[in-house]
Amino acid sequence: MIYGLKPIALLSFLVFLSVCSYGQEIRLHGKVVDANDKTALEFANVALLNPSDSSLVTGGMTDINGGFDFNASEGQYIFRVGFIGFLEFFESVNLGDKKNFNFGTISLAPDAQNLDEVVVEGVTSMFESDIDKRTYNVENSIVAEGATASQLLSTLPSIQVDEEGGITMRGSGNILIYINGRPSNLSGDDAESILSQFPANSIKSVELITNPSSRYDATGVGGIINIVLKKNENLGFNGQVNASIGTREKYQAGINLNYGTEKANFYASYNWQNRWQRENGFGNRSTSLPDFSPTLEQVQDGYEKEKTNLIRAGVDYSVTENSTLGVYFQGNFDDEVEYAQIDQDNLSLTGSLDSSFVRINNELSKSSNYEGGINYTWNVDTLGQKLYTSFSYAYDDRSQVEFYDQEFFTSEGASDPSKMLTQINDRPRTSTLFVAQLDYEKPIGKNGSIETGLKSTLGNWLWSQQFSQGDESNQFVPTPVDTLTDSYDFTQNVYAAYFTFKNKAGKFGYQLGLRGELTDQLGETVRKNESIPDNYFNLFPSTFFSYTLAPENELTLNYTRRISRPRIWDLAPIYRVRDQYNLSIGNPYLKPEFTDSYEFGYMKGWERYLLNATVYHRFSTDVETRITTLTDDNVAIQSRENADTRASTGFELINQIQISNNFDATLTGNFFYSKINASNVEGRDLSNENFSWTLSLLGNILVPKWFSVQVQGNYRGPIILPQGQIEPQATLTVGMRKDLFNNKATISLNVSDIFNTRKFKITTEDPRFTQYREFQRESRIGTLSFTYRFGGFKEKGAERSRREGGDDMGDDF
Repeated sequence: MIYGLKPIALLSFLVFLSVCSYGQEIRLHGKVVDANDKTALEFANVALLNPSDSSLVTGGMTDINGGFDFNASEGQYIFRVGFIGFLEFFESVNLGDKKNFNFGTISLAPDAQNLDEVVVEGVTSMFESDIDKRTYNVENSIVAEGATASQLLSTLPSIQVDEEGGITMRGSGNILIYINGRPSNLSGDDAESILSQFPANSIKSVELITNPSSRYDATGVGGIINIVLKKNENLGFNGQVNASIGTREKYQAGINLNYGTEKANFYASYNWQNRWQRENGFGNRSTSLPDFSPTLEQVQDGYEKEKTNLIRAGVDYSVTENSTLGVYFQGNFDDEVEYAQIDQDNLSLTGSLDSSFVRINNELSKSSNYEGGINYTWNVDTLGQKLYTSFSYAYDDRSQVEFYDQEFFTSEGASDPSKMLTQINDRPRTSTLFVAQLDYEKPIGKNGSIETGLKSTLGNWLWSQQFSQGDESNQFVPTPVDTLTDSYDFTQNVYAAYFTFKNKAGKFGYQLGLRGELTDQLGETVRKNESIPDNYFNLFPSTFFSYTLAPENELTLNYTRRISRPRIWDLAPIYRVRDQYNLSIGNPYLKPEFTDSYEFGYMKGWERYLLNATVYHRFSTDVETRITTLTDDNVAIQSRENADTRASTGFELINQIQISNNFDATLTGNFFYSKINASNVEGRDLSNENFSWTLSLLGNILVPKWFSVQVQGNYRGPIILPQGQIEPQATLTVGMRKDLFNNKATISLNVSDIFNTRKFKITTEDPRFTQYREFQRESRIGTLSFTYRFGGFKEKGAERSRREGGDDMGDDF
């Protein structure tokens, strides 16, 4: 590990070197922000007026960071800052004979009076685009009411969620999932089972970061999805309650409370889910293995019943005018019952029945996840210099027991008791996750800024399994099976440091960044008494360039390098028994996958139309992929291997159209070519390539004074695998919403997957077998939801706009 300390020391030196001051040469400059949440206000109007008649002398507009910079002659002026929907700020100034003036930060307060007097009905856009991410304000999502976080993600453009829990963005997997900007250690067999523990009504927004810069974790070659949970920050006591009921026993309820003062904001929420969901599947496998029927046909029918309780509470306290201390706690509790009946028929060449099995699966699981954290933000000055630090700790505990009863039937349908099986699989799991980080931001010169920081992510996962089987030899009393019983203890610690510099010269902007990450991990097995260490240090550069052709008309070019570290369920060398014909196992020797990502984009905005086009290319090495091997005993074993390379080249086009004040639509198309080279795996040439595409439409229609309608549809083309492909899929969801009681309440109705087409289908081809499999969780669901909001909703600092810091030049009005 010593070899990695020098690069870390170098990056740490850059971190502390960055606090040095730099000279500034400006004329009139400052920054305009929202007084409530301190976000920058782009396109705010900044002007100097003639005191005698209030005529305009000179001025300008704020940039994307809320900054302004312009020249003016000596004299007496009225300084005015304005923005639609906010109270204007005025100040009498005397420029005198000074050459440089700093107005500091101008905080504009929302004009609540005007908003009350003038009510403009129109659709509310869900989509916002920024230089490094896209944000979907899912509070406005009608089609996701009453759904889970996983189901919510599947409604968003660029994202696909398959029925096995796999999440892809722009056709690429290995997505990093954040909850409130932090990784999560919630337990589950896949991302879908983890995300299902969060109801969609607890989510405020979803951020898609397709090509993250060096300030983000380098993990996640396909990008980052950050799920932001709701947290109100209004003054006084206020909140909301919500409840929903769905077809076939799906219930959800929640409450969000907030109490805000000028010094502190207290918030708490509770969300409850009780969902019953059907599951069914079908599979067909053909083989030429001797002594076995050439065709195996499987039909699965079952259900999952899940109860979740999500509790969140916290406080943000203003220690001083410029610093805030935050403390939070979160508890997530999950209780699941799963049942499945699997009918397996062995068929002859003519299609007649040779023999069959009937397998009954019952699964009981419970999990508890606790997370707490503290953060501190210090706004060093009014120019944007800021220090942020946070610490969080999470503990997860999961118990899971699976019970299997299997019967054998002859071709005549007679039961053979000698081939009966009774199995019990006990799979307890625990994990801990500690995250500590320190971030520093400082403006440099007129348009520049630096960001730098340190971060440690320390995780441990302990997965165990005791598999027992009862048959005729032990009087059907389940006895532990050594080859299927094991424990895997995995520790992974990642230490990171980063530095970015951002600047703008005229129409040209750029951001350069470098991140270093030292990974120290160890996997240990009990049965074979193996210790598998892996330590490595990597640098991850990032570059972002932009050129403004005109207002709302911009070209962008960027490059990043990223990593995908294998996850615990990919590594654990423990056999998971689906049935006697299908097993899966992790690979503790998996190597990390590295990706170089390139993007070239063009953005053009008109009054009612926004065009965002991106050409991208990704090249990955040591690609983690699933491989299925058929043994001589006709058992299919799915494992993970590192394929040599994968290349993806594509074109994404986002069209956001404001057809009228009452109708908008976002149409997203992604067209890409993928090629995977897996000729290195098991001495077989498993390379594959194809052209595919995804299409997504999100439309919002408002019927004034009545209700609003939302329509969401998407299509995903085939996704290639070394041994076949995941087949295409299409869905359509429709919802409607109406506000009640002077907009204090909302009632909504939606139907997801109207045509019941959301099925996961996969085709696998191998010299030893051909397999087709499909699986579907219940997706055509009708949901009725109700939300009621209460309290004053008085905004912080709404009394007046104000100026903080900067030079003393006069009196504000």
